[in-house]
Amino acid sequence: MDCAYQGDATRQLVFDLELEPVVPPNPQRLSPWEYDRELYKRRNEVERLFRRLKGFRRLFSRFDKLDVMFTAYIHFALAVDAIRLLCVNTP
Repeated sequence: MDCAYQGDATRQLVFDLELEPVVPPNPQRLSPWEYDRELYKRRNEVERLFRRLKGFRRLFSRFDKLDVMFTAYIHFALAVDAIRLLCVNTP
């Protein structure tokens, strides 16, 4: 759930589904709600991971026919991403 879905009806639907909405309120809202800032930061990290994985076209076009090969390629892509992040963050 992001800022586009902060209407009261949408928030109530999320609560009815027994989920926790993690979205900051609009600053101009009359009655802003509390949200978990740390969990919102983690959500952003997950979104950035999916953006980086989209660079592996083979994942999102699903060339692999076997589930085991698709899962193996996901592991490979995550390993390559981790190595890239280590190389970038190393002085």
